[in-house]
Order: sequence, then structure tokens, then C-alpha cells
Amino acid sequence: MMEFLFSQIHSNMKSRGEDLLTAVVPLMKLLSLTVIGLVLAHRKTQIIPKSTFKLLSKLVFALFLPCMIFTHLGQSITLKNFTLWWFIPVNVVVSTIIGCLLGYVVTVICRPPPEFVRFTIIATAFGNTGNLLLAIVGSVCHSADNPFGPDCHRTGVAYVSFAQWVAVILVYTLVYHMMEPPLEYYKIVEEGTEIVEEQVPVNDISSPLLVGAEWPGMEDKETEHCKTPFIASVFNISGISQASLPDVELQEGGGHSPKSIRCLAEPRVVRKMRHVAVQTPIQHIMQPPTIASLMAIIIGMVPQLKGLVFGDDAVLSFITDSLDILAGAMVPSVMLILGGMLAEGPNESRLGIRTTVGIMIARLLVLPLIGVGVVYLADKLNFLILGDQMYRFILLLQYTTPSAIVLGAIASLRGYAVSEASALIFWQHVCALFSISMWIIVYFRLLLSYV
Repeated sequence: MMEFLFSQIHSNMKSRGEDLLTAVVPLMKLLSLTVIGLVLAHRKTQIIPKSTFKLLSKLVFALFLPCMIFTHLGQSITLKNFTLWWFIPVNVVVSTIIGCLLGYVVTVICRPPPEFVRFTIIATAFGNTGNLLLAIVGSVCHSADNPFGPDCHRTGVAYVSFAQWVAVILVYTLVYHMMEPPLEYYKIVEEGTEIVEEQVPVNDISSPLLVGAEWPGMEDKETEHCKTPFIASVFNISGISQASLPDVELQEGGGHSPKSIRCLAEPRVVRKMRHVAVQTPIQHIMQPPTIASLMAIIIGMVPQLKGLVFGDDAVLSFITDSLDILAGAMVPSVMLILGGMLAEGPNESRLGIRTTVGIMIARLLVLPLIGVGVVYLADKLNFLILGDQMYRFILLLQYTTPSAIVLGAIASLRGYAVSEASALIFWQHVCALFSISMWIIVYFRLLLSYV
């Protein structure tokens, strides 16, 4: 009897130890790649200059990432799967909404400087649902004895890629406008009869690797009002005088006489909203990863096209094989770039230690806990694919990652909170090494108990 009891205890301890190793080893692989990037880019060694890392980030964005998305999403997607996977993009929106609410709670509790209230909310809300998730999936599925089966990598990458277009739309709409320079950073200097607009410099720093680490080139896509409090000027927020705001022309409509169209003119509020929509750079959503996602979805859902491109007997299989080889460079490149970004260290920040810690607690600890509840509720409501643990794992990971690195690029584009974004993302990614490891252990325990 005692021998049986000891054998059971030993078996349980061995099983828990194996589960722990299964969860931690993938993160240790990613950490090793990150450390290599940090050593290569560190200012004391300077083995590889910053310019090389920036070129590598462009290769990831324009080549490696689209190749990975196209080859894996195209193989997995079908018309039936398209209808089954609907909760993945919805979950990105739900996690962002919950994150916004958590960010507001952080502003109430931590009381950041007034000019950084919106930054605090969006930094808490918008996480890295792209490159980092793909890196985690690639690391988890790298070993043959992974807990998700032989199709682990292909299905995992397909699930992550399926939500890419939603994240891109959120970046160029919600994140773009939430990162608008506040009125406190903008002033009009009057000299005689001439009004000269000038923006108070927020942070005069050289462009860090962070700015182009995830979406290189975004900071160059400036528009006429990207560095001005545009929405405040259109809607006259805060009730201040329009003379203290930049001029924004609201056209009544073509070259017709105002009297002739007065009866048909749209309400002023609608006209203002339309003007804001026109100034939203939504045209930039057609980036290489988005194009790769759309092409994969279209080809994957048409059996005739899919038969030509994907499969061992496909006529164009040599092209997809070549793309798959290029896709293999994505994960190590992303982690090397992350190491290079961390090697630069944090910039000075006026956000405050209390607010910085508050954002990290909300983003890395509280939001994943809420995410477990959301995914559990969705499972009970039969929104999820029955028995697909990788599907649930991706949904949970969408709540777990730190703030998106692309916030640094948006901050640079809009000239607002540049060094604050850099410092916050640095400290979040340092702490995320431990928080993601912890949550992956939790997720494995929750998911594998139902396998």
C-alpha cells in the first residue's frame, strides 16, 4: 500500500515537472535568442550596428512575416474554417475594449500627468498580437513532443495570422487617434497679424530602434494634421477658443452656392465626423502582412486555386516551398531585433513610476486573468471549436502579451509621448519574460487537463 502511494506521488511530481518544462522551455529558447541580439547590439560590444537591425526589421516586415502568414494561413484556411474561426478577430477587439477599461482604472488610481491620460489607456489596451505571438507559437511547436500535435505550428500561425487585419485596422483608427498630441503640447504664437503654428517639442531624441522594430516606415507616413490636436480643433474639445487651435477647413460641399444646398446640407456634427474620417490614414492598412493575409484567405477558400498553390502535388509547390524557407527566418529575426531594442535601454520618462507599474500590472497580470474568464465563458457558450486546444491557447495569449511595439512608431508619427512609449515598452518586455512564462504554465495546466 505504501509503495503504491509513493509511486503515485512520484508519478504526479514527475508529471507536474514535465508540464513545467513543457511550458518554460519554449520561453527559454526565445530568451536565448533575445540575449544573443542584446549582446550583438550592446553599446559596449557594437558587433552589429543599429542600422543593421533596422534593415533586418524591414526584411521581417516586408518578406519573412508575409511569407509565414501566406504559407501557413493559406494551407489551413477553408470556407468552413473561415466561419469557425470568427471568434479570433472578435477576441482581439474584446481584449482591446477590456484593456481600455483597465487603462481608465489605472488613470483613476495612479493619476498620471494629465497629458498622458490617453497614452496610459491605449498602452494598457493594445497588446502585441502579431510578431510576439508568432514567436511563442514557433517556439512551443518547435519540439516534436509538443502538447498540440503534429499540426501545431501550421494551425497556430494560421490562427494568429487570421487576426492580423483587425489589429492593423485598430492601429490606424483607435490607436492613431488616441495618440493624438494633447492640447497642452500645442500652442499658437501670434506675431503682429501673422499667426505662426508651433508644436512644443515633446521629446527631442534620436530615432531609437523601437520606432521601426515592428512596422518600419510608419513614422514616415506623415499627414497634414498628424502632429496636431486635430480632433480637438474640429470638435472644439475643452471649450477653448478656436483661435488657440490650428485652422481646420470644413468644406460645406463642392462649388455650389450655400443657399442652394442649405436644405440638403448634412448636419455639422456629421460633417465634422466625416472630416475626421478623411484625415484617418486608413489607406495605409494595405501593408505586406495584410496583403499576405488577404491573398492566403482568398486562395485558401477557393479549392481550385488552393490545389495549384498548396500541397505536395501542386503545380506551384516549388514557390510555396521557397516562401516556407524564407518564413523560417522570421522567429529568430524578431527575437534578435527585440534583443537589439532592449540593448538600447529605457529612455527618460515623465509618465511616473506609479503609472508605469500600474500599466504593467494591469497589462501583464490583471488582463490575462480576465482573459481566462472570457475564453471560459466563450467556451461555455459554444463559440469555440470543440476540442481544439491550440485555438484556446491563441485566444488566451492575446490577453497575455505586453503593449504593442508599434506604439513607439505611432508615438513618433504623432510626435507625442515618444520617450514615454520607449521606456514603458522596454520595462514591459523585461517583465513579460517572467509574466508570460507564468501564464503559459497556467494555460498548459488548464488546457492539457482537458486533452
